[in-house]
Amino acid sequence: MKPIKIAFCIITTSLLLLSCESATEPDSNPQPTNDFMVDPFATDETVSLYRNLKELAKRKILFGHQDDLAYGIGWSDEQGESDIYRVVQDYPAVYGWDIGALPGGNILDGVNFNSIREWIQEGYSRGGVITISMHLDNPTTGNDAWDNSQAVTHILPDGLDHDSYMETLMRIASFLQSLTDADSRPIPVFFRPYHEHNHNWPWWGASSCTPEEYNELWRMTVSYLRDERELHNLIYVISPQEVDTREAYLHRYPGDDWVDVLGLDNYQLYRNDMVSILGAQLSMITQLAEEKNKFAALTEVGAPITETWWTQRLLKALKQDEFSRSIAWALVWRNASEEHHFAPYPGHVSVPDFYRFYADSLTMFESQLPDLYGP
Repeated sequence: MKPIKIAFCIITTSLLLLSCESATEPDSNPQPTNDFMVDPFATDETVSLYRNLKELAKRKILFGHQDDLAYGIGWSDEQGESDIYRVVQDYPAVYGWDIGALPGGNILDGVNFNSIREWIQEGYSRGGVITISMHLDNPTTGNDAWDNSQAVTHILPDGLDHDSYMETLMRIASFLQSLTDADSRPIPVFFRPYHEHNHNWPWWGASSCTPEEYNELWRMTVSYLRDERELHNLIYVISPQEVDTREAYLHRYPGDDWVDVLGLDNYQLYRNDMVSILGAQLSMITQLAEEKNKFAALTEVGAPITETWWTQRLLKALKQDEFSRSIAWALVWRNASEEHHFAPYPGHVSVPDFYRFYADSLTMFESQLPDLYGP
């Protein structure tokens, strides 16, 4: 991900901790619900989402958009609005959100953090899928996520900053715990921390920590959320960026017992010759996921949008072969401005082509979703 992709959100400690005080007491003797996910005690809805989406991916690819309900081109924080809806009168099937900037407490892009919770609840209430990434500030320097100064070694259990980082994870856990539906049941979330870890831009990236340190950070985070905080609504997604081989994909991989979904981020679809490259990457990770009894997703994708970008680049890459067609979802990044956007909006040159993308038998939007959360 490039530095211009600034994520928004954050909330004060008191608000985050409030969700813990009102949370339902966990079952003192829970029974396993599955034997194939990172969390054997995942909620019924979370297990159903995983199973159903894995099956649905054999014939459909869900379309996703980051920050879709929060703002778009020419509007911000308006009830029911969405650039995708404005174009095709349908919402994306997957909603991407980010809980970056913790523990600083700033609210980026002028978006109220409580609204993020409400938008997650809104999308889920219509049957949409929720995915959350995490652009956390550098926990050692306090600068943003793009400060790739060494930090991971300092926040692992023997590090000087371990205790303060665990306070950050506590606040993250409290927010995730506050994501409940109208009946106070936890909303299932595809949780995608420490993404693009094979690149150098973040403090958890390849130039800032060893593979062993990255793996320990991943396992420490999962263990805390799953075992200590007993959050059983999370599906764990790993997502390196633009990898061409299995060896490269698995180089900093924490292990099958710690990952549910094999994701991939790609921002190279800006030329026609990149279509087959992305298609090959998708084919590779889908086959790898199948061997591991998991599934794969195009967790971020984007490029400057040309007139026929949707069908002649993205859709062609998705349709490259039988394996690339089995990606569970493809999520484009946010629409920040007319100069920085990754989805169409009314009047954009690509709108007619996006209609064709929307109508294609392979793609799926929110109104077309089956019940992914039922048995």
